Amino acid sequence: PAFRHFQRGYYRVYLPALAADWLQGPYLYKLYQHYRFLEGQIAILYVCGFASTVLFGLVSSSLVDQLGRKKSCVLFSLTYSVCCLVKLSRDYLVLVAGRILGGLSTALLFSAFEAWYIHEHVERYDFPAEWITVTFSRAAFWNNVIAVGAGGAAEFFTEGLGLGPVAPFMVSIPLLVLSGVFAVKNWDENYGKKRAFSKTCSDGLKCLLSDRRVLLLGTIQALFESVIYIFIFLWTPVLDPHGAPLGIVFAGFMAASALGSSLYRLALSKRYHLQPI
Repeated sequence: PAFRHFQRGYYRVYLPALAADWLQGPYLYKLYQHYRFLEGQIAILYVCGFASTVLFGLVSSSLVDQLGRKKSCVLFSLTYSVCCLVKLSRDYLVLVAGRILGGLSTALLFSAFEAWYIHEHVERYDFPAEWITVTFSRAAFWNNVIAVGAGGAAEFFTEGLGLGPVAPFMVSIPLLVLSGVFAVKNWDENYGKKRAFSKTCSDGLKCLLSDRRVLLLGTIQALFESVIYIFIFLWTPVLDPHGAPLGIVFAGFMAASALGSSLYRLALSKRYHLQPI
């Protein structure tokens, strides 16, 4: 019972943050198109977001450890809320700044929350380490459900209520506020070990170069992500001229992703005994 109570406290903060993130997926390109920016200008906005995620990703773990995991989660809620508010502006440089903030927020989303949970699980509550996978497996399941629902919700607010492509970004803000408030009220602060940033980078580079498998895996991941980013940029301008409901299409993509994850887990189960190469 104590573990389930702790688990629910984590989900109350983490799942609204995920929902806010997914809501912004279907109509980002459409919003910039609505503001009458050219395809090249929109491409630069996307590149700014992706590049800032990479740059902030390099320092996010050190930043989170030193600032505090709880504070970092609250910072995520603030920066992502500002990023959403910025979408109301038609000024190009303001939108660029918003994309940079979005990159910082994404880096925090995929580092601070899990780091906080693992520390609390092991250090404060002393639950068995193998239970961590239980929490993250359920989070992954709900992440897929939320992603599919977010596509439908974005379609409803944008087209169903006729609020326009900025609507999903405004709907995200209350969810981000809710996540931040729950973190402030219910979470305790924890910190990581302070390590020099140069030491962290050199250790990572040493690990990358010393094991051929790690280097190969990183290369495959980088190539896969590059294809995904190209797809993320192109799917809206390809489908939108044909009148496709973008939110429903996005929900379909997320459902296919969830199906793929389920098939992978099934393939690795005791019944089929398939193993990754």
